[in-house]
Amino acid sequence: VGMHDHLFYTGSYSLQVIGGKIGQPGLFLAEIPFTAPRLYLAAGVTTIRTTGSLEPYTDLKVKSRIDANLMPGPSIDATAPYLEGAPARFAQMHELTGPDDAKRTVDYWAGEGMTSYKAYMNITREELGVAIREAHAHNLKLTGHLCSVTWPEAITLGIDDLEHGPVFTDTEFVAGKKPDVCPVGGGRSSWAKQEVNGAQAQELIHNLVSHHVAVTSTLPVFEAHAPGRPALQPRTLDAMSQESAQSYLTDRARVSLDSPITALLRKEMDFEIAFDKAGGLLLAGPDPTGNGGVLPGFGDQREIELLVEAGFTPVEAIQIATENGAVYLGQQDRIGTLAPGKQADLVLVKGDPSKRIDEIENVETVFKAGIGYDSKKLIESVRGQVGIH
Repeated sequence: VGMHDHLFYTGSYSLQVIGGKIGQPGLFLAEIPFTAPRLYLAAGVTTIRTTGSLEPYTDLKVKSRIDANLMPGPSIDATAPYLEGAPARFAQMHELTGPDDAKRTVDYWAGEGMTSYKAYMNITREELGVAIREAHAHNLKLTGHLCSVTWPEAITLGIDDLEHGPVFTDTEFVAGKKPDVCPVGGGRSSWAKQEVNGAQAQELIHNLVSHHVAVTSTLPVFEAHAPGRPALQPRTLDAMSQESAQSYLTDRARVSLDSPITALLRKEMDFEIAFDKAGGLLLAGPDPTGNGGVLPGFGDQREIELLVEAGFTPVEAIQIATENGAVYLGQQDRIGTLAPGKQADLVLVKGDPSKRIDEIENVETVFKAGIGYDSKKLIESVRGQVGIH
């Protein structure tokens, strides 16, 4: 159950982001409605939350075609277009003009068939509060990749889930943080000074758990910006278009050997362990954006491997990536675990991931609602096409 699984992809990152700067009108991401669903399913992901849409009508069409068995792919919890303020980093995002616009946007996309929402980095507290209330009025949930609004502020407003973990997105400890403004550089440098076992981080964990706010782990998207990580896999490069592969390899080569991401990644892992042990609901997804090194499906498997590196047992990591997502979606009676009477969503793996987690990659057959799909054939069908369509 992939909980941060987009139907778009960063196919030309190195051409658009040079020296950390993005030209006008902003970063443009490629919708991949053919390749993404096939790769998710091939990797054993039978349900996804898109966690933010850039081409909403395409996403809804993909969902309807999959539901009608006209194309292979996972069941989709379709997230509406990003609830973002100005200045939006991405060219395809609408910029909210205030709380009335936030309410209108939530209502409109509920009517169009979207089933969840995501707030983004420059939303104001007032806009976020209105969006949460309106989403809940439709009996739908709202998550957030925040910056202008701190995690404690979002928790107070009633948010349901927070993306990526606090080390990369929570700005509460930034010195001189201005209300409703995303500080330059986000909150990373301030979290570098925090101890996960310290009073302030522990207070945040208690706040999250007591308010039943989930946290979505997306370790692969950050690992891709750490030097020498992950190990290059032929299957990843083979799936990419030639241009996307070149873009990824170019940006990978630019990563500094002394990048702070290495230490921040470890700190985020430690936070996720502590959050889970405190009773928090930890979700999992790869976020196939960043520099293009994270692909749909393959990234979901890598997320599980990184959870094990963080300190979870293989079985615990698998549970986070399966049952926990179903619990958040309120579908635990139907999906997420294997039991008589539940939907026949099964992944047949060659090997034993409970002992060697990397064998989670050896998927042979995926059953979704009782229909079996050949993983290798699905992967072969998209060879050289990720980033194109």
